[in-house]
Amino acid sequence: MTRSEERRLIERALTGDRAAAETFVRAHQASLYAYMLRMSGRPDVAEDIVQDAFVRALTNLNRFDFKFRFSTWLFTIAKRLYVNAMQKHKPSYDSDVVGAWEGRSNSPAAPMIEAEVTTNAKAAIDFALECLSEEQREIVVLFHQLDWPICQIAEYMDMPEGTVKSHLHRGRQRMRTALCEHPQLREYVEEVWT
Repeated sequence: MTRSEERRLIERALTGDRAAAETFVRAHQASLYAYMLRMSGRPDVAEDIVQDAFVRALTNLNRFDFKFRFSTWLFTIAKRLYVNAMQKHKPSYDSDVVGAWEGRSNSPAAPMIEAEVTTNAKAAIDFALECLSEEQREIVVLFHQLDWPICQIAEYMDMPEGTVKSHLHRGRQRMRTALCEHPQLREYVEEVWT
């Protein structure tokens, strides 16, 4: 969605056009849910945050600053809600749930060995993600799972692009080190590449 299309939709939504509001929900719901699910590791928390973020964004649309993208504003609202929710809930990562949301769940016809390799790889990724700082995890997820460009992550995180690149680099290094130092996880990762 271009900025001009986004602006027209926001102006229509401000006048009470429900179809314009629904367009925003349809355009951003899947990516926001996937992002919140990866950050929290809990489907119930992710669903609550996404729903609350849309309610807050659409009811406060008159506060939206057109110099930013709507997605950046929406994700910022969701992140604040996530921080509040994490004060109440400890994250528990379930890669099977996250993988299924992305459409990569194992089919019943898949061979047992392939299913085991996939499960092991997901466990390794979860372990490696837990080794990152909150900031690094967020940047790694935005870049690798949601395919956000560095410039958009920088705008969203309110930091220079070079800082985002540094966090991304250090986060990947830390994940690699964590996986290499854990013998069982190192085997899991090697299974995927062989």
